[in-house]
Amino acid sequence: MKGFKFAGICAGIKKSRSLDLGLIYSEKPASAAALFTQNQVVAAPVILGRKIMEKGMLQAILVNSGNANCFTGAQGIAHAEQCVELVAKALRIDPEHVLVSSTGVIGAPLPIDKIEAKIPQAVRSLDSCTIADFAGAILTTDTCTKMVSRNGKINTSGEEKSFTIMGVAKGSGMIRPDMATMLSYIVTDADISSSLLKQALTHAASRSFNRITVDGDTSTNDTLVCMANGAGQAVIDNDESFGVFQAVLDEVCYELAKKVVKDGEGATKVASITVKGALTQQDAFAAAEAIAHSPLTKTAIYGQDPNWGRITAAAGRSGATVDQNKMDLYFGDILLVQNGQWQGKGAEEKAAEIMKKDEISIVLDLNLGDGQDHFLFCDFSENYVKINADYRS
Repeated sequence: MKGFKFAGICAGIKKSRSLDLGLIYSEKPASAAALFTQNQVVAAPVILGRKIMEKGMLQAILVNSGNANCFTGAQGIAHAEQCVELVAKALRIDPEHVLVSSTGVIGAPLPIDKIEAKIPQAVRSLDSCTIADFAGAILTTDTCTKMVSRNGKINTSGEEKSFTIMGVAKGSGMIRPDMATMLSYIVTDADISSSLLKQALTHAASRSFNRITVDGDTSTNDTLVCMANGAGQAVIDNDESFGVFQAVLDEVCYELAKKVVKDGEGATKVASITVKGALTQQDAFAAAEAIAHSPLTKTAIYGQDPNWGRITAAAGRSGATVDQNKMDLYFGDILLVQNGQWQGKGAEEKAAEIMKKDEISIVLDLNLGDGQDHFLFCDFSENYVKINADYRS
């Protein structure tokens, strides 16, 4: 990746003494776009970040894990602003080009002294760390880092130019984004305006991060950011180049979102639910969302039980128009329900074999229209309860 540097260090915020302070730095100011949580309870860095992103330019992002800096009042805002000033001073850049993010426990004051003491080290580490270090520094209950990189090629002034889009994400629990995931940062060396970047990012999120759930809870800190510094010389300035850029960004966001679901707290399986044949796209979304959020569906998947009644019942209570006598339901390529009728023990046994896989595809055809939508979700296991029961202790 051209023109970007990364750092991830230990600032002593987490009790585990693991990496907990990450920094992204662009060697020159970059076009930027961001999407934030739609939760009405928001963290201080989100409040500040919304203001900073109004100008669509960034050069650095500081992220701490282990503390959400949420429900911390005026002091939390002051601490977020202090982080901005400290990073800007250490990097000798404009404070208006610095974004801060936090993730972790809600309600505890941000340990600003620890962060202030370690920002100089984070800056020095930009020359020795990699994006993997940054990805590790933003984790909380995650069991692994989440990184994706893809390349694209476009024609610029009659010459073929390549660009790269790299993304990292964190998220394992409290995942039901209404814009993004808990935290995700994407960088590209393509040259694109902030307005076009916002358009592309919004589209990509709608097909990826806005279509995943682990537990149905929207975080107070959800942040999705993309920076484009133009260091690769590929210029995105017409419909053709924008289409190529959009396709690559869509893929990066989808793969990151899938990694979040796969690493869901206590998860053992990833499932996709596609609802098609709905009267409207809105109906398809409503039905898919209800199925993906259903604890009964999620526990049946954990138990490897193709309990089709739970899926059809969730669709029926979703608010979408359905006709139970027209529903077709597939587990993988196995037709288990046709025109609302169970296809027998043999079909169920085949569907049960599908349920043993790590990744499961479910399709519900309402056979009423052309509306279609999807969700990615995971199962519920005993470990989800244990992780969240012990989270603050």
